[in-house]
Amino acid sequence: MSTIKEVANLARVSPATVSRVMNGEVPVAQQTRQRVEDAMRHLGYRPNSFARSLASNRSDCIGLVISHLAGPFMGTLMVNLEERLRLNQKSLLVASGHDELQREQDSIDFLMSRRCDGLLIQSDRLSDETLISLAAEIPLIVINRRVPGLEAQCSHVDNRQGSYLATQHLIHNGHRHIACITGPLWKQDAAQRLAGYHQAMEEAGLAIDETAIIEGDWQERSGSHAVCTLRERGIPFTALTVGNDDMAIGAMLQMQEWGWRIPEDVSLVGFDDEVYAHFVTPGLTSVHVPVDHMAQSASAQLLSLLNGKPWEGQRCFMTHLVERGTVVPPR
Repeated sequence: MSTIKEVANLARVSPATVSRVMNGEVPVAQQTRQRVEDAMRHLGYRPNSFARSLASNRSDCIGLVISHLAGPFMGTLMVNLEERLRLNQKSLLVASGHDELQREQDSIDFLMSRRCDGLLIQSDRLSDETLISLAAEIPLIVINRRVPGLEAQCSHVDNRQGSYLATQHLIHNGHRHIACITGPLWKQDAAQRLAGYHQAMEEAGLAIDETAIIEGDWQERSGSHAVCTLRERGIPFTALTVGNDDMAIGAMLQMQEWGWRIPEDVSLVGFDDEVYAHFVTPGLTSVHVPVDHMAQSASAQLLSLLNGKPWEGQRCFMTHLVERGTVVPPR
């Protein structure tokens, strides 16, 4: 492996000049720069990024702490974060906490030990206090969550508004007996989506049957289990508003297995508008979450923070309803 001294000898410059060319922070004559770059290519020299970060106190790496790696939502999030950062000569390092508090804390420690310039954090387990304290140590942006006291460093979706739209759509189609399947209610987004359901029902003057609200875990099987519970409880419902598309499809497949027709017997609306929502039969009406815009905003916010510039862009993103084939008026 070649060294910076060998590059300097071949280019007939000092090692300090080679460093200036690599860092790009001090002007270097174009002829000299060209000789250094030619020498680096000829020798196959690869700069020691860790050594450079020690010298410049900048790694050009951004750390991402993410609750888990699976699913279209997380895939879309990571693709858009990486794309925006790469355009700004930043690399993305990813660590998953697997939805466990200790592993998320370990992920933060790992990324900070790698001298990341800043952090992007998508976490439900880390407390508000922990995130506020961490923001005093390193530039960070919280994704898909609003942290009181740290609102200026959050990029999130108005989940309440989305669930309100979903429930209101069912009400406008004439439904009065609307059950609800939520995500884990200790999570902020699930609790906000339940609040949107309550708001729409209350505004319409409809009674809310708390036994018709079933808590799931975001997974398809919990959608199936939820409608089984509703059936076992003997709760009449003509429509379902569901906390995400996975659970909505689980519920739909279970009801179809019983011979119930969707949407003639039961209408339903999902949430997230995942890519597969229009592949099921009938196509799933769902609330679209602008994950791409939220991710691009988060990365742009962090870059502004790193450059000491105020962020003038959007922090909270609105959802909209995508109508397909799972909602009709009740019979």
